[in-house]
Amino acid sequence: MKDLRRNLWNADFSHIYIEKRAVNHPNTQKILSHFSKANLIEIDHYKDVFCRRHQSFSLQKKSIKIILAVRNDHFIYEGAKPCEDFGNAHFYYTSSMMNCIYNCEYCYLQGMYPSANIVIFVNIEDTFEAVKKLLKKHPVYLCISYDTDLLAFEGITSFVREWIKFAKNYKDLIIELRTKSANFKAIKDIQPLENIILAWTLSPDEIIRLHEEKTPSLQARLKSIKEAMENGWNVRICFDPLLYTKNWKEQYESCIEQTFEILPHHKIHDVSVGVFRVSKDYLKKMKKERSTSKLLAYPFCFNDGMASYSEKHAKQMINFVYEKVSEYIPKSKIFI
Repeated sequence: MKDLRRNLWNADFSHIYIEKRAVNHPNTQKILSHFSKANLIEIDHYKDVFCRRHQSFSLQKKSIKIILAVRNDHFIYEGAKPCEDFGNAHFYYTSSMMNCIYNCEYCYLQGMYPSANIVIFVNIEDTFEAVKKLLKKHPVYLCISYDTDLLAFEGITSFVREWIKFAKNYKDLIIELRTKSANFKAIKDIQPLENIILAWTLSPDEIIRLHEEKTPSLQARLKSIKEAMENGWNVRICFDPLLYTKNWKEQYESCIEQTFEILPHHKIHDVSVGVFRVSKDYLKKMKKERSTSKLLAYPFCFNDGMASYSEKHAKQMINFVYEKVSEYIPKSKIFI
């Protein structure tokens, strides 16, 4: 009966929806070459599928579909206040993809989007043009993997490769690629660039096992990071978001020790530390999607539209992790 229930779901990516105007784009053809058995369905606009009412994010996570689309506008967004700018005056982010192949219990995307299906905007060249216009005004610090995990999907899209190729020609452009993947091998053949930062989010093993479904283990991520560092890439470590769990202190202490036992800490670009925080409105939807989640059942405090832990708990966690990390990393390189 258990097998029968599992087999009722279509495999991930069994169906691919394609906007009619995206059909002939070269990236569409490249992506479709990886899914020869998928059912292809032409649509007028990605929102016809992605923004339908009464969808269940958590149920769709059991059988994710892809939507290939063309983005018309809003190629670049100003960096959001809850996100660290690492001292960069001109902080932006962009989303070549919406949604992620992982299924983290605390992920804000389940509160932000009406669907768990993955939208890929194939016309990445138009985003490059938007970045060029910004660069004529001032330097740009651009995060390209906030609302997805581009490196995890690199085998399908090659978008990271495209971004690196683009960044090579613009010294005033600094790009951060955030990931939980262990997929550095996908870009291993590329020469590192000084203006690209590969940023890994790290969590304790128990948190990965219980709350970060489908993500690689801590050891697998560290192995990938070490390889990137050996190849000369700038690497950022993100202990962010810190999650308040029963044994959080022991878990994060062990995670930090494992991290710096494996990684040459003197070569790390910088470290980010932050507690779980999310829009109040997103949290409401997240709780509805995961009504049994102990993580989301915490009695959160609300301030300026954001939900997070109590000041007491947030300070305890940040101070503890900050002091532990500072045993390995100069405090000037730790951002909280």
